[in-house]
Amino acid sequence: MLPTERLAYSPISGRPPLALPGNARLAVWIIVNIEEWNPRETMPRTVLSPPAGGSPMPDIPNWAWHEYGNRVGFWRVLDVFDRFRLPSTLAINGSAIQSYEPIARAALERGWEFIGHGFGQKNMQKVEDERAEIIKTREIIQAFTGRRPRGWLGPGLTETWETPDILAEEGYEYVCDWVLDDQPVVLKTRGGSLISIPYTQECNDVAMIAVQHHQASEYRDRCIDQFEQLYSDAHDSARIMALTVHPYLIGAPHRLRYFREAIAHIQSRPGVLFWTGEQILDWYLTCK
Repeated sequence: MLPTERLAYSPISGRPPLALPGNARLAVWIIVNIEEWNPRETMPRTVLSPPAGGSPMPDIPNWAWHEYGNRVGFWRVLDVFDRFRLPSTLAINGSAIQSYEPIARAALERGWEFIGHGFGQKNMQKVEDERAEIIKTREIIQAFTGRRPRGWLGPGLTETWETPDILAEEGYEYVCDWVLDDQPVVLKTRGGSLISIPYTQECNDVAMIAVQHHQASEYRDRCIDQFEQLYSDAHDSARIMALTVHPYLIGAPHRLRYFREAIAHIQSRPGVLFWTGEQILDWYLTCK
């Protein structure tokens, strides 16, 4: 299906109001992305271009840039969640659960939600068997956590024409790739519906830092500005706000304070719920 066949256009100003528990205005969810980069393949992103160009293998400087996030950066980010007593949603490559088991274990011990993020950090349009990758990721998460993942975030938000259909057929209930609204929306699939939970490309450290090359403080400033506008918008109907972090970016020593300061600002305001993706999903299903 074309995107326009999966959901009809719906102006947010014309919808029935959505009400959060306790008269809250905003549900904020924070997604931590844990990835495994295959050193035998071209790196998903780069911080340093090779002197002669091209895509050398092994690409040690760019592989190590990412690896730092899992060895060191994640544990800095984790301290922020512990300090503010926040839940999180862990978007994790299926292969990363074994390769970075202490990270997965720390998230499991804290009761974080696990969602599928591909088996490896690879464009879903380039994997050999998309359904097999989706199933394999689901089964690995279920074996580790004891629960099937309900949500999916494509690596780099990539999908094929069939991804929503396969996700629905394989038991996933929500997807994050369709960043087109401030409220959940229903996607049509050939096997039933799939809920799109608002994710973010704007309050995303990859977009700000790795793509747009802003200074570190942009993360705090943009997240606060985004929050204040959504908080205002939600005066008569609830909104959803997502914050996205990658340990190799926001977990760098000179950047972490800006994530911490953004969280402190948001948490200081009344009428804000910090939820996981599945909490947002369950709430929205009761509103339909």
